[in-house]
Amino acid sequence: MSYRLSRRRFLLDLPLLAGVFAPRTAVPRVEAKQPSLAFPAAPRERLAVTSYPFREFIESPTNRGRNPRKPGMDLKDFPGMIASRFGVYNINPLADHFASTELAYLEAFRQAVAAAGSHLVDLGLAGRRFWDPDSAVRQAAVAYGKRWIDIAAVVGSPSVRQHLEARPGVKPDVDLAVETLGALADYGASKNIVVLLENDAPVNEDPFLIVHVIEKAGNPYLRALPDFGNSLQGGDAEFNARAVTAMFQHAFNMCHVKDAVVGAGGKTYHVDLPRLFHIAQAAGYKGYFSMEWEVRLSDPFSGTERLIRETLQYLS
Repeated sequence: MSYRLSRRRFLLDLPLLAGVFAPRTAVPRVEAKQPSLAFPAAPRERLAVTSYPFREFIESPTNRGRNPRKPGMDLKDFPGMIASRFGVYNINPLADHFASTELAYLEAFRQAVAAAGSHLVDLGLAGRRFWDPDSAVRQAAVAYGKRWIDIAAVVGSPSVRQHLEARPGVKPDVDLAVETLGALADYGASKNIVVLLENDAPVNEDPFLIVHVIEKAGNPYLRALPDFGNSLQGGDAEFNARAVTAMFQHAFNMCHVKDAVVGAGGKTYHVDLPRLFHIAQAAGYKGYFSMEWEVRLSDPFSGTERLIRETLQYLS
């Protein structure tokens, strides 16, 4: 019930949001249109930090990772903290870390980003069921994604990362995924906001499944978000390299950097960073690299500092 009320309120606010934050010229719906985004060239300016490793600190009613034993932080404070602590001026927050989706909060968040001299480079969304046999469930997934594309337009994010879920026993259906994710990407195109799919969950977000869906959809606004470590969790470095290579063929603006992941049984696997940065370079990738430290290895502050040092080494 609370979600429906919040959604109604947001939809009522949309005309106001359009007047305050819409681009000067509306983006026409053209099938062949490509996403437009100017990327920086300087290595440090290509860095970003995602809010996920800092989830224990972020106060939000939808943040299940909050640790009440640790000091709290509103997401509005996140861009300033990242800028002052790490000298990084791009952030990649999660939807679940927003304390509210009310217009006043979104305005205050956008102002806080600007005050920190920072920018949003992606907005991470929660999972939804885009190939569910029930059409109502698929429609709800598209409606969720559209709502957050609207929010992305308000807060200034050029893309949304949409996670993919499925009910137990429901196998991925490429044709249904193409239909529903294509509709979501069409909506993103109307606002020049790209929909990204990340190699994450082993079945629902298998990298080669994602590539198949993207290629079959053929929509320039449906793209890949390569993660350096998510396909390494079984310890197969060759599979991870093939996965990241395939994802970079369809990447646009965002990549997640990890140098290690924790797999089954708590075993740590180390990412071959030189190889993966070479893959990104060979693919002609010009977008951002967002630091996403594995907090089971150490605290996110020292871990993020380490990832930044390593990334700058390979970008310089």
